[in-house]
Amino acid sequence: MTALDSLPPWLMALVAFFLVLGSTLTLLGAFGLFHLKSFYDRIHAPTLGTSWGTAGILLASLLTWSWVQDRVFVHELVIGLCVMLTTPVTLMFLGRAALHRDRADGRGTVPASNAKKQAADSTD
Repeated sequence: MTALDSLPPWLMALVAFFLVLGSTLTLLGAFGLFHLKSFYDRIHAPTLGTSWGTAGILLASLLTWSWVQDRVFVHELVIGLCVMLTTPVTLMFLGRAALHRDRADGRGTVPASNAKKQAADSTD
C-alpha cells in the first residue's frame, strides 16, 4: 500500500480534475503556438497555457501531498507564484523586442530616433 492509496475518493476526483484542467490548458497553449500564424499571436497562447496550466497541475500536487504528509506544502505555492509573475513579464519583453525589431527593419513605423537619423541622412 502506497501513501497515495490513503486519499479519499472526493480528493482523488478533485486532484484528477486539476490535473486534467492543467494539462488541457497546457495542450491548448502548445496547439496555439503551433497553429497561429504571426509571432504576436503565437506569444499569447503559450503564456496562458504556461501560467494557468501550471497552476492547475500545482494545485493538484498541493492537494495531494498536503493530504499525504498532513501539512501544507508551500513549495508549490512558491513555484506557482514565480511562474505566474515571470511568464507575463517575459511575454511583454518578447513582444516589445519583436516590435522594436519590426520597426527597425522597416516592417512597421520607424522609431523616433531612427526617423531623425534618416532625415539627417537624406539632407546630406
